[in-house]
Amino acid sequence: MGIHIDWIDLFLSYPPRFSEVSAVIRLLDMASSSNYSSAPVSEFLLTCFPNYQNWQHWLSLPLSLLFLLATGANATLLITIWLETSLHEPIYYLLSLLSLLDVVLCLTVIPKVLDIFWFNNKSISFSACFLQMFIMNSFLTMESCTFMVMAYDRYVAICHPLRYPSIITDQFVARAAIFVVVRNALLTMPIPILSSQLRYCARNIINNCICTNLSVSKLSCDDITFSQLYQFVTGWTLLGSDLILIVLSYSFILKVVLRIKAERAVAKALSTCGSHFILILFFSTVLLVLVITNLARKRIPPDVPIMLNILHHLIPPALNPIVYGVRTKEIKQGIQKLLRRL
Repeated sequence: MGIHIDWIDLFLSYPPRFSEVSAVIRLLDMASSSNYSSAPVSEFLLTCFPNYQNWQHWLSLPLSLLFLLATGANATLLITIWLETSLHEPIYYLLSLLSLLDVVLCLTVIPKVLDIFWFNNKSISFSACFLQMFIMNSFLTMESCTFMVMAYDRYVAICHPLRYPSIITDQFVARAAIFVVVRNALLTMPIPILSSQLRYCARNIINNCICTNLSVSKLSCDDITFSQLYQFVTGWTLLGSDLILIVLSYSFILKVVLRIKAERAVAKALSTCGSHFILILFFSTVLLVLVITNLARKRIPPDVPIMLNILHHLIPPALNPIVYGVRTKEIKQGIQKLLRRL
């Protein structure tokens, strides 16, 4: 786009007229917008930890170990439940769903992070970035919803044990799984869609290791208010409602357990439900910390929320199979049988 401006006439006429200066500014803005739109962004560059580039190789070691632990433990749990017919029960199906979500989240995020750390391969295609964004948003909320269903399962098992076989059935688990997937996939799908429809003029450097909506959309030259507002409202609605129902379930469980006179039964119930509840609180607290660090990013080093983002995709997947699975007697026996077969 060519723009001819008679600069000599403009600046020789002193003082320059305001209308002419405004016209020049508008023309320059048009030229700038034209240049941007003629070269749309086709890929992004993930910079990860801009202030600690030299430490990335060392940081990759603990991340690799956590990644192997998370994927290995969840894969072992899935195989054990699949092969051991005695574990074909509703609670173990829910545990399988949780492990499957953890594996997908790990595989979506961590391999690319390690690829950046080891080979400095920072580029990610436009479509791959928004696919990663969709999986992260939808699967994290699916995991929260699965925690809620499992808390309801424990509530029925402890508070209404005689009715448990008639309430928690295979059909209940199937309907719950469909609800978990459909609710969260449909409500979080607009987040990457809205972000992908924005115009990305020239900037393509993401100050993060992963394609979060906030990190990507702020590179756009469009207004991102609606996109950010939708993510905020949807995220807090889904995660907040799940957390409230989880707290209510464990409150009722605690109330019933404290009425039991058998000390061993009380200790066992408190130990099991307590570890579950602590893990769920950790999952929710990390999300809250991420929000706070992003809101106060001027006071907090930018590498802190980036690290929290990565750890949130590693630590819960590594702990879930240990807390929910290995501590269960039936799961232990199933894993032992699996190891004997090998």
